[in-house]
Amino acid sequence: MFYDVIIVGGSYAGMAAALQLVRARRSVLVIDAGQRRNRFAAHSHGFLSQDGSSPDEIVRTAREQLIAYPDLTWVDGRATSAAGEIERFSVTTETGGNYRARRLILATGVVDTLPDVPGLQELWGRNVFHCPYCHGFETNKGQLGVLAVSAMSMHQALMIPDWGRTTFFTNSKFEPDAEQLAALSARDVSVERATVERVSGKGETISVHLEDGRTVELAGLFTMPRTDTASPIAEQLGCAFEDGPLGAFIRVDAMKATSVPGVYAAGDNATMAGSVTFAVADGARAGTSAHQSIIPGLAALHPKPGNHH
Repeated sequence: MFYDVIIVGGSYAGMAAALQLVRARRSVLVIDAGQRRNRFAAHSHGFLSQDGSSPDEIVRTAREQLIAYPDLTWVDGRATSAAGEIERFSVTTETGGNYRARRLILATGVVDTLPDVPGLQELWGRNVFHCPYCHGFETNKGQLGVLAVSAMSMHQALMIPDWGRTTFFTNSKFEPDAEQLAALSARDVSVERATVERVSGKGETISVHLEDGRTVELAGLFTMPRTDTASPIAEQLGCAFEDGPLGAFIRVDAMKATSVPGVYAAGDNATMAGSVTFAVADGARAGTSAHQSIIPGLAALHPKPGNHH
């Protein structure tokens, strides 16, 4: 079957894009590998009307509502390659399925690579976080920490004190200069220069074990993982990328169009920092933009892909 739009990725951004399109009575195929970025978190916070809900519950409800539309086709599986051009795209899955469409929306998300500290991965989403807006309130003004990965970690170290008394573990990755130390002091941030050997957790507490034998008990530890797009498809199609503080992401314009005509991108793979709220908003914009680009006459009013920064 030939679809109006194929959406690669069926998490928050992908489903939000699909919803706009099927409500416009366009044929849509969603190909979803089932690897949501926030699958390690028990609760999702900061998303209007769903604050504190289980991510599984949010996704399950959204999918049930979406597949009730007759023009929606859902394929569970991983899209491995894409080719073609506007009006004639094709997407292939790992099981050999091949699908064609007029437009593509890439909502594949990202993969987080945490600092090389034993214990971090096991506690990711439970006691170790990257977004204070998503998880900071639930630490209940407890003792918090920031694990440095680079100079960019200063951003977190200056933000986190709004959620609790903060220790900045420089971990031999970054040394604040005099001006930065003054800024940290003004925020009542303690600077800990001893190397972090490992972290461990029990219940709602995380223990940071230092090389000199000391242990610092915290209600939560924040760090900045490196992010990489979770799929090679954007590169295969020739989409331009931008370098962000956490890693490269797909370049899009205000309409979520990539540098390749007919290809749109939404969610964490197309922004320097994301959340569920941002992903849903991005997806809705990408869906409406893809729809309008198909309408004869209306497409001519849209900016041409590739003419944006």
